Amino acid sequence: MSGARNGDLPILPGATLGVLGGGQLGRMFVHAAQRMGYFTAVLDPDTDSPAGRVSHHHIHTDYDDVDGLARLAGLADAVTTEFENVPAPSLEHLAVARPVSPAAPAIAIAQDRIAEKAHFTRCGVPCAPYAVIETAAQLAAIDDNLLPGILKTARLGYDGKGQQRVKTRDELVDAWQAAGCVPCVLEKMLPLEFECSVILARGRDGQIVHFPPQRNLHRDGILAVTEVHAQNMPKTVAQGAINSAKSIANGLGYVGVLCVEFFALADGSLVVNEMAPRPHNSGHYTMEACDVSQFELQVRTLAGLPLAAPRQHSPAIMLNLLGDLWFPGGADNKADKPVAPRWSEVLALSGAHLHLYGKIEPRRGRKMGHLTLTGATLEAVRATASQAALLLGLPAVATADLA
Repeated sequence: MSGARNGDLPILPGATLGVLGGGQLGRMFVHAAQRMGYFTAVLDPDTDSPAGRVSHHHIHTDYDDVDGLARLAGLADAVTTEFENVPAPSLEHLAVARPVSPAAPAIAIAQDRIAEKAHFTRCGVPCAPYAVIETAAQLAAIDDNLLPGILKTARLGYDGKGQQRVKTRDELVDAWQAAGCVPCVLEKMLPLEFECSVILARGRDGQIVHFPPQRNLHRDGILAVTEVHAQNMPKTVAQGAINSAKSIANGLGYVGVLCVEFFALADGSLVVNEMAPRPHNSGHYTMEACDVSQFELQVRTLAGLPLAAPRQHSPAIMLNLLGDLWFPGGADNKADKPVAPRWSEVLALSGAHLHLYGKIEPRRGRKMGHLTLTGATLEAVRATASQAALLLGLPAVATADLA
């Protein structure tokens, strides 16, 4: 181990890179780092974590365990995280001894919707109209123009968790009480045309590279389909999303891979939804459709290596695979035993790339993997995606061309 300190960059292959978190994003980071010649260390309390099972080292401790953090700092030359809810003080602790990216302040902002929206505003990036609710007095003072809206808990919300739609003041009061009267944000519901995201990587020198904006479809608050090609959204919308994402990253002095999610409105404007200080589900297609993946860029930013601007060489559609697929028949199926989906038939399709995350137990609503479809033309990819969706019992892949 080279024992890199904060100024000792770049960290070259042969060193050890660490990651806090052992889920699927950590697993794909580990695979990318190992492919480039690095050793890896994962800190995660789950002995069967997807990333821990494929890493050279797996430290089984909680994220705020001082001894575990010391072991990680002793093994790794630099440390990143695979999810935003890791304790920011743990990153601060590690940063005393090792380069850490993204840094604790950026993680802390992403953990709190109130701080996050304030940051977006400072960067000049429009949000949906909103109000902060931390007290009963603030609740009573809510402007009626914010209704109907979505009440979101300020902390620990993801994949639609911690969110409630409210139409009236009475529903708002009930929803806040149901949330435990914790700090929340009420966002006005706007006429959405579609959702999109931008994934970028920013180095310590301020250089930014980015992927093409992704068009996303969510079902029940969870990403279901991502479509990436030249016709997935108007060029003005795509460029606006890229510019806004760069402003947000620069405003943070960010280092690492960052995903920024947006709502495209019916009038052609954009409002920012939230940011994820890590690789993102909507960027999984980059492993097959681009010459550099989001996970390789995560390795490069962490190690202080040059950032090559990624090039998408194939149109792509990504289908998220939840545990529901293992229980055909939907919610009416009460069977306890999961049934393997029709992988052989899916993999017989040209351009089908299956990723399963190594999770032992399929459960409804649990992210088990994803399927990326690539091809020479958009028409071919859409046809293959429709076939795959039919074989897996997923809803039809409905897309629309935009000028």
